[in-house]
Amino acid sequence: MNSTAGPPAWIRALRIAFGVFGIVALVWIPIENIGVAGYSEANYFSYFTIQSNIVGVVVLLVGGLRAPISRGWQLFRGAGTLYLVITGIIYALLLSNIDVQLGEHWTNTALHRVMPIVVLADWLLVPAAIKLSARLIGIWLIYPVLYGVYTLVRGPIVDWYPYPFIDPRHQGYLEMSWKLALMVVFFAILAAAVVALNGFLARFWRESRTHTS
Repeated sequence: MNSTAGPPAWIRALRIAFGVFGIVALVWIPIENIGVAGYSEANYFSYFTIQSNIVGVVVLLVGGLRAPISRGWQLFRGAGTLYLVITGIIYALLLSNIDVQLGEHWTNTALHRVMPIVVLADWLLVPAAIKLSARLIGIWLIYPVLYGVYTLVRGPIVDWYPYPFIDPRHQGYLEMSWKLALMVVFFAILAAAVVALNGFLARFWRESRTHTS
């Protein structure tokens, strides 16, 4: 497939369908908790899972409704893919047995498993052939780093942290810091993998068209 020619209609339709699915999953918990004592919308939207899924929904809906082909948009697609891949992997490795306050089982599955797989599949099915570089990885990692800063600044103010690995109250700042540093390195490796896989498939589709033409 060729991203410069635009994706086929069936991919655009699936993007829209899963984008709407993502919206439903995102708004389900706030709607369900209207008027519930102790529920905090600010805390809900402070989860990396929620923020990354919002980006994923934007990627899918814009990609389905307009299907832009500019380099800037492809970079945004790649960033959204990375953030949802981070969400899916971190959940599977560190959070699957921990209550992350996402309510019903289906919303938890939708936001931690389904949406990361869908956005990654879209990224690989419609490759953008973005060149891998340290600068690109650095740009993509700005948001996760800023999210960490936001969480650590907000945490003491509201006495709440979204994830145990970024909560210094029980592990201390030193132990938490080296864990977070390792996570940033891991995220950089994931970013490189996201770009490399995309480039590999872009070459594969291009060579396939050459051989069949």
